[in-house]
Formats: sequence, structure tokens, C-alpha cells
Amino acid sequence: MRREKNVFISHYSKDDHHVQRLKKRLLAKGFKLRNSSIDSIKRNRKKRPLATRRATLLSPIRIKHLLSLGIRWAGTFICLIGKETHTRPWVDFEIKEAHKQDKKIIGIYVHGAKVGTPLPANFLKYGDSPFGWNSTDKIIDAIENDTAYEWENPDSSISKPLFNVKTVKC
Repeated sequence: MRREKNVFISHYSKDDHHVQRLKKRLLAKGFKLRNSSIDSIKRNRKKRPLATRRATLLSPIRIKHLLSLGIRWAGTFICLIGKETHTRPWVDFEIKEAHKQDKKIIGIYVHGAKVGTPLPANFLKYGDSPFGWNSTDKIIDAIENDTAYEWENPDSSISKPLFNVKTVKC
């Protein structure tokens, strides 16, 4: 039985091939992602929505509105994390919008990402957990359930804590 989930996959456009690889990887496990973000598959359709055809002509306010609608439709927000993702203002906007809409925000490092790949600023604030590319079963579980996972490095090893938190007894 194939399972399907509505997601929004935020990504830097140069990492689009990783979006397609992620969808194929999860489909091989019987898990289909229906992605509401703009990716190369949607851009190549002959009859694209007007908003997609004129994306470069749209005002930032209109683009934000369309992104917000796509995020609202999705049950889970996924941020693909590559070496330049943290520099993309639209990715940071999408993460913040997903947080405002109370979406689960998971990160997935792109295939080949190195340890030390920077996370987008808003992912550090609002993200649930980043996963290494090879953590397919954990990724599926995180999309389907409210399971909490430790943060991972790109190689799927457990990450060191981001903050040095000290606890005290009151």
C-alpha cells in the first residue's frame, strides 16, 4: 500500500535535482510526496498555472501570498539544505511562514552535503530537526508522526548540541 503526503519542499533552485531525487527515494519505499512548491517538474509542464509562468513578473507581495498558500496546503514543511541554502532570502521567508502556520519543519541535507553545512537562520529558530540524506526511514517517520529526533549531520551521524545549555536545580 502506497502512502501519500502533502508537503512543501523549500529549496535553493540550484538544488532542484535533489528535490526530484528525494521524491524518487521515498517513492521507492512506498511513500509518495505531493509537493506544493515550485520545482523543475512543474516548470516544465506545458500548461502551467499563470502564477508559475509569470513568477518573474510578480510583485514580492504576490509571491509571498502564493508561497503562503502552498505552505498552507501542505501538512509538513521540508527544507532541503545545501551549501548555499542559508543565503537564500525566499527560503528563510518560507521557513518563517511555515512556523506562523504551525507546520512541522524538518530539514534534509542534500546528497553530498558536508559536515558544517550552514543551516538557514530561520531553520535554527523554528526547525524541528535536520536529517542526513540517508536517513530515509526517519524522514518518513518524521513526516507521518510527531516523533522527535536528535539533530543530525549531513552524514546522518548525531549532531553536537547547537547551544551549550546548563541546567540548574531550583
